[in-house]
Amino acid sequence: MESGAEFKNKIDPKEAADYFKHLSLFWTDMAYLISSKPSALILAGPMRKFSLQTKKLATEMIEANEDLIEFNTKLSEYYKQLSDTWTESQKRFNVKIPEIPNDVEHIESSKRVWIDIFENAFTQLFDSEKFGENFGKLISSEVELSKHWNNMLAVLLESVNVPTKDDLNEVYKELHSLRKRVSKLEKNERKSGVIHNGK
Repeated sequence: MESGAEFKNKIDPKEAADYFKHLSLFWTDMAYLISSKPSALILAGPMRKFSLQTKKLATEMIEANEDLIEFNTKLSEYYKQLSDTWTESQKRFNVKIPEIPNDVEHIESSKRVWIDIFENAFTQLFDSEKFGENFGKLISSEVELSKHWNNMLAVLLESVNVPTKDDLNEVYKELHSLRKRVSKLEKNERKSGVIHNGK
């Protein structure tokens, strides 16, 4: 019989995400079909609107979960690189420290040795192509995650008739445009007022 750890090691996160995706899409399709039938007429206001948006919301959640798996993978690799570099630097320092006498006068020199070893190791890590590639993918997956969260929030706000970020941005743009036009009109009026007064 398999132990819990052996069973856990056999589960592939990608396969689990695919299974979740297919299962979620099935149930959201079912919910969408049910909500689009006459029985859905009993729903009113935000709940009706929300029931029509469930498929969009579920799709965003599924894609967000896929990006979350990618993000967690890259985040684990990021911390592993930092941890491995720290451990290796500490080993180098431990080898070097017996060479330095252990007295008050040499504490500063041992500090400098520690700083030099760690500074060189982390500089090499941050300059490495592997670290840069992983960090770039980590940031990209984080950006993708935030896009999905913003899209889900927009769907929820739209369902309850609350202005979304895009709606507010449009209002701000229009307001800025109106301010510029009013300022230009006032400027033209002052110029024409000066001309009329001058005559």
